[in-house]
Amino acid sequence: MTARITATSAETEGDRLPPARFALDPHTWKEIAHLLANLPMALFGFVYVVTVVSTGFFLTFTVIGVPLLAAGLMGARQLGRIERARARVLLGVRVDEPSPLPLAGRGARGQELGFFGQLWMALKDPVGWRTILYDFVRLPWAVLTFTVVLVSLFVLWPVLPFVARGLTNVDRAMVRGLLSPSDELERRIAELESDRGVVVDTAAADLRRIERDLHDGAQARLVNLAMGLGLAKEKLLEGQADEHVAAMVEEAHGEVKLALQELRDLARGIHPAVLTDRGLDAALSSVASRCTVPVQVTADLPARPAAAIEGIAYFTVSELLQNISKHSGARNASVDVWRTEDRLLIQVWDDGRGGARLDGGTGMAGLADRLGAVDGLFVIESPEGGPTTVTAELPWRERVEQS
Repeated sequence: MTARITATSAETEGDRLPPARFALDPHTWKEIAHLLANLPMALFGFVYVVTVVSTGFFLTFTVIGVPLLAAGLMGARQLGRIERARARVLLGVRVDEPSPLPLAGRGARGQELGFFGQLWMALKDPVGWRTILYDFVRLPWAVLTFTVVLVSLFVLWPVLPFVARGLTNVDRAMVRGLLSPSDELERRIAELESDRGVVVDTAAADLRRIERDLHDGAQARLVNLAMGLGLAKEKLLEGQADEHVAAMVEEAHGEVKLALQELRDLARGIHPAVLTDRGLDAALSSVASRCTVPVQVTADLPARPAAAIEGIAYFTVSELLQNISKHSGARNASVDVWRTEDRLLIQVWDDGRGGARLDGGTGMAGLADRLGAVDGLFVIESPEGGPTTVTAELPWRERVEQS
């Protein structure tokens, strides 16, 4: 799975400054430059907030008021980006950039965003509002820091490094508090955007697979069947009821049986009837019986989870057992499924040759992405020489029975 670097770790790495001392070293000069630049930057930000945002508020009841306010918030995001860059260069404060607004295309549920949807996303943007608060409260602080540093350059020169460090520490706290993304919320938004893409791509791939299977399998057989029956019908109408016609009918009968089997296999690949009718235990036993390796299935579930979770669990085990059949060289395997508090846990074990990896080309990465899209986890322990243990974890959601 992809590791994500949090803002906290990045800040810690970037904020290790040497202690202030009685010397104007490069760090001190950067801090002085930041403090002197505070006033013009704060003036610009304050004027922007008062002019654009206040105008938007006053014109809220007109046609242009709400769009102007939304545009002002989006502009505030850019001011925040400039301030983060300035703090990064002059103060050594490194914070993650907030997630971009999902304005182009789709919302959090994958629906198309129209004009009003985009407008609403901009209006409720917490990053823009925090940047506006930052620009609004900084003006008096900027006047104070500019004055203190300017006086210190001529009067308090020896202690200027300590003064600069104390003042810039306040600036660092303001940047982290108001301009850094709210860790959990922003990270969650980014994860949801990524997971939505995985779900869309997976659904598209599944539709392409079903279309290909229908076109190359059952559809082709049914076309051949129709042609064969048509020829047999012509011969019968011509009074040629001989052994050749009987052979054609027998062949057509075989094609019907093969087409029906392929359609059953395709339906099982979409959603097996045994899973719907009898639940995860019976469905996993069924898929285990088709594995080329003896598989022991143990399911300890007090109730059935939600249909979506049940389906993901089934297809995860199904693909893992296919990998065991094709790649592991195992002699035995086992599947264990149980519930722990609000999580559904799956563990698939085999005594094969091991060496399974997410990037090994056996579909493991796709499984990890599918589980990640529903807040699941996917862990592989597969040393060379085996055994291999794959643990999957899904959120437990209560099943809603259909009437």
